[in-house]
Formats: sequence, structure tokens, C-alpha cells
Amino acid sequence: MQAIGKALWYIESHIGEPFALADVALVSGLSRFHLARTFTSIVGQPVLAFARARRLSEAARLLAEGAPDIFQVALAVGYGSHEAFTRAFRDQFGLTPEDVRARRSLASLPITEPLRMLDQPVTSIAPDRFVSGKTMLFVGMRRYFRFEERAGIASLWHAFGPHLGSITYTIPGAAFGLCLAPADPGDELGFDYAPAVEVSTLSDLPEGLSGIRIAPRAWAVFLHAGHVSALGATCAAAGEWLAVSGRQPADCAMQMIERYGPEFDSRTGNGGCEVWIPVAAQIA
Repeated sequence: MQAIGKALWYIESHIGEPFALADVALVSGLSRFHLARTFTSIVGQPVLAFARARRLSEAARLLAEGAPDIFQVALAVGYGSHEAFTRAFRDQFGLTPEDVRARRSLASLPITEPLRMLDQPVTSIAPDRFVSGKTMLFVGMRRYFRFEERAGIASLWHAFGPHLGSITYTIPGAAFGLCLAPADPGDELGFDYAPAVEVSTLSDLPEGLSGIRIAPRAWAVFLHAGHVSALGATCAAAGEWLAVSGRQPADCAMQMIERYGPEFDSRTGNGGCEVWIPVAAQIA
């Protein structure tokens, strides 16, 4: 159900911010009553209980990776005090944040993973236009995802959010989601994803972010007019067009670019975006 997909996207993309059931209902397009009933039926938990479990699960991941400051972890997942965070964490997992950080493991913890609704198929699609690209430089937060873990991309955007507007040499006007081949060329189970901004030089990289250079090539540009939670259907349809178009490029480490212009509303997920896929140059 698309409304529940919108609700799940909102939870993931606002995982570090306080919100109420009414906020999620507004984005989903359902009344609070209808959302509460439908969400519980499909997901198996009430909206805010699922959101709480997701926040604490992301906190547990950070702690198991050795995060040095527990209060900063608490803030990152929407808790304003060490005490409230510790109490909620112990209620969820039966361990304190200090215990999980010392263990450096999520083994035996009831982690709640991000959920993604099945993409509704797009029956047919054609490019809006073709562009011949120049070399493009990006700075982003790059992370590996297995294909079944794509729902976690929304929380990666949330983590990248504080960097928007503060990266030196940013070219204004859009933000980008880069779908890249993984570091292991033999890996067929996943891909690297990076929320990013375009920059004019890679000479001043902020700590924790990656510089990414995209070589000049031709692109087919597809419009996605719906909510961002349904973007996967447009991407899949664009891939199907590529397969039958005769424009399949030679082996290309760059798989896809999502371009989010000023019309995109990151608060609601509405406004649409563009999907750029690499194509072989048209033969005259």
C-alpha cells in the first residue's frame, strides 16, 4: 500500500527528530485513525512503537561499532537526555548502551530492520531527454547496501542532512543520490549508495565524507513525479527501457544518479526528482 510506504519513508528519513502520529499521517495521506489501524495490520507494530524500535536499533548499531560518545548517539536518534535514552534502550534490549558498546556486537539483540513496501510496477516509461555529460565531482556519504536493505537509504540521507549547505565548493541547485558499483567487482548482492552534492573541486573533503568522480558519458533522464518512496518502480522501469532500447552501455561502474532539484520537499517526500541512467552514445 503506497500510503504505508510513505509512512515508512517518513520514519526512516526523520529517525533523529521527534514527531507525532499526526506528522506521519499527514505525509501518508491517511487519517490518524486509518493510518494507525492499517500500519499495525501490515507492519505488525503501531507507528510510534515501530519508530521507537528503529531509533534504538540504529543506536545499537552505532554503539556496536564503538561510538565514543553515548550522548551524541542519543541525540542522533532523537533522545534529548542520556537518562531517557538509557532507560528506553534498556527497556528495548535488556542491556545498557555501555554494555552494547563494550560487547561490540549486535548478536542476540532484537534489532528492528528498516522495512520497504514492494514497488508498484510502472507499465511503460520513456526518457524525458538525453544529455551528454561532462566530468562531475561529488562529495557524499558513501555506504554499501545489499539490495534487500534499500529501505535504510532514507536514514543515510538523514545522517547526511547536517552536511548540506556546509560543504566547501558546492554547486548549488540540487542534491544527488549516487548508485555506484560496490568496491568488490565480484559482488552481485548489493551496491554502494551516496547522498551527495556536486562540487567544483575535491580539494577540501570534510571528515567522514567521500569524494566521487563521474567520468563524462551520455545519460538518459527519466522523470519521477510521485512520492520518493515509490522511486524504485521508476528506476526498475528505466532499467527495463534500457534493456530493450539498444542503448546498453559498455561496462560502467556508475549505475544511476537520482537528482533532487529545488522542487523536491525533503520534509514530505513530494515534488518528484529525476533518474539518470548511463547509455551508449547514439550512433549517427
